[in-house]
Amino acid sequence: MGILEGIQGFIYKYYIDPIIYDTGYNPVNTVTWAIILGLCLFGVLKLLEKLNVKADWDFVKAIIPFIVAGSTLRVFEDAELFSPPLQYLFITPPIYILMFLITVLLLVLSIVLQKAGYVKDWKKAFGAAGIVWVLINLFILLSNESITNIKALVIIPVLGIALVALVYLVARRTGYSMFTQRVNITILLAHMLDASSTFFGVDFLGYYEKHVVPSYLIDLVGTSSIMFPLKLIIFIPVIYILDTQFDDDDESKRLRDLVKLTIIVLGLAPATRNTVRMVLGI
Repeated sequence: MGILEGIQGFIYKYYIDPIIYDTGYNPVNTVTWAIILGLCLFGVLKLLEKLNVKADWDFVKAIIPFIVAGSTLRVFEDAELFSPPLQYLFITPPIYILMFLITVLLLVLSIVLQKAGYVKDWKKAFGAAGIVWVLINLFILLSNESITNIKALVIIPVLGIALVALVYLVARRTGYSMFTQRVNITILLAHMLDASSTFFGVDFLGYYEKHVVPSYLIDLVGTSSIMFPLKLIIFIPVIYILDTQFDDDDESKRLRDLVKLTIIVLGLAPATRNTVRMVLGI
């Protein structure tokens, strides 16, 4: 009985309570979610192969609205639009599961509609569904909250875009064309926007970082501006490895493209959520 109680206590402390009380991440659940994400990648890869879908640039463009939709949906919980237990569904990681299921459903529906002749291009129909979802979410949020900090909507994108533009110009001058490609630039933009939102929110508005490693580094140096070099130090080598160390066969290309899409999600999702929260003063 003591062992069972210990296991139960461990599960609640590191997995259940962070969801119920939205206290963020700890070393245990961070590693666990990372492992689960890695395993899920291979499942998603097989699903996309079965649907004959490639995670190319056109698909990335179509999926971006769903990333924004998921992020704005996450803000529903921040704005306390729901009560327990429903609100737990909108906290990480449950919301990622919810978004995945709905996105796959709409993806399959878009493909079926094209095959049935109702739409000409399933990617455009799929992307349009995501845009409609974003607009609905924003309408609900703005019906319940007011815009209180328009500066965040300007400063965060401008700062992120400026830094990526600098990387782009350096890459062009030095001949590193991989850092001028659309998907790779989108990766850097997503994470520079995430860094910008963290910097603006933590250093100027009193928000705090929930992730374990960034939180430790921010406390260590005394400013969240550390996120800018940290992101570049991590993702420039990651992009280089993905573009140079993968084989040229179709399966390796599919995996590489899916990994890139996942990295975009991991940067753009928190960047969007953070920005929307700050704009609404939540």
